[in-house]
Amino acid sequence: MPKQKTNSGAKKRFKVTGSCKIKRAKAFKRHLLGRKSKKRKEALSKSTVVFKGDVHRVKMMLGMA
Repeated sequence: MPKQKTNSGAKKRFKVTGSCKIKRAKAFKRHLLGRKSKKRKEALSKSTVVFKGDVHRVKMMLGMA
C-alpha cells in the first residue's frame, strides 16, 4: 500500500508540540492593523492550540493518524 502524502499547506501552518498538541498562528494580523489596538495585535502575534474538534482533521493532513 502506498504511503499517505502530507498536505503541503498543513505542514507549513501547523507545528506539533512535545506533548503532541498542535500549535497554530492566529488570524487577522496581515493588514488593516492601524485600527487595531496594540494589546489586540500583541495577542494575535502569539500562537495557540488547535481547537479540539479539528485536531483529528489536522493530524490526518499531517499524516499522524
